[in-house]
Amino acid sequence: MSWAPKKCVVVPVDFSEQSIAAVGEALGMVDSPQHLHAIYVLPALEVAEPGVIWKTIDNASREDHAKQALAEKFEDDKFKGVQFEVAFGDPGTEISEYAKRIGADLIVMPTHGRSGLNRLLLGSVAERVLRFAHCPILVLKK
Repeated sequence: MSWAPKKCVVVPVDFSEQSIAAVGEALGMVDSPQHLHAIYVLPALEVAEPGVIWKTIDNASREDHAKQALAEKFEDDKFKGVQFEVAFGDPGTEISEYAKRIGADLIVMPTHGRSGLNRLLLGSVAERVLRFAHCPILVLKK
């Protein structure tokens, strides 16, 4: 894999310090911020959730809130031009599918370093992305 600047890099964001740092690292891997795509994945709404039943919450409002939070978190000038995407579903699958859909050259993602029972119970998004992705992945450790 060449370390020359990439045309399209995807970085999953979950608002953790590690994911924000990963966006900063990925900025150095692209020619311009427009080639950097940050994706935030929300869990799918279940039909039996009270907010869905009472029609007080829907995916459109959740997407609006997520985009507003992304804009606030990444308001620094160095992030101007970064493409932000909000998706719904399983993070590992959605990240991989998004990267394939936009023709990403690389996925840069942090790992929270969970092991043992925590990893078994919570799963590893990085591991699922590694399994499903069509392109190379750079996993950043703490």
